[in-house]
Amino acid sequence: MKTNIRTITPRIYVACLASYNAGELHGEWIDADQSEDAIYAEIKEMLNASPQGEEAEEWAIHDYEGFSNINIREYESIQTVAEIGCFIGTHGELGAQLISYCDNDIERAQKAIDDNYCGEYSSIADFAESLTEDTHGNIPPHLANYIDYERMGRDMELSGDIFAIEIGYNEVHIFWNF
Repeated sequence: MKTNIRTITPRIYVACLASYNAGELHGEWIDADQSEDAIYAEIKEMLNASPQGEEAEEWAIHDYEGFSNINIREYESIQTVAEIGCFIGTHGELGAQLISYCDNDIERAQKAIDDNYCGEYSSIADFAESLTEDTHGNIPPHLANYIDYERMGRDMELSGDIFAIEIGYNEVHIFWNF
């Protein structure tokens, strides 16, 4: 079993709305894999540096990257952004895909990583083969050719016993379903 975590840094682009309304672009890219307080501190710094001076009080998230297929809304809470960002910062692309699989439920994604993660394999068939060998010992060579690990893996996934997250070529992360 391999374990390869592809790191990514999720970031949000926070814009000053006073500048935006005045026809100017003023904002900053902020790393989202840090605490809520640290993100707020950077937002405050960005607002303090605004050309709109004291009128710069409101902000919005105008862009984001490194969140894979997770949708970050314009007025997403910074608490949510920080929780998702830290999870992705820890677990990389796998974390982002897992959060999406868990309908953006961080607690459910954390439970999957902690309690249900089987590891990284090159395919679901490789997982089925590894599981078979781990639970039944070495398969005699004269029987090995009769075992269809690809079908076993597919059946485990279709029956709901496992779910797989594919990240690139030959990188499949397997979880027991919960």
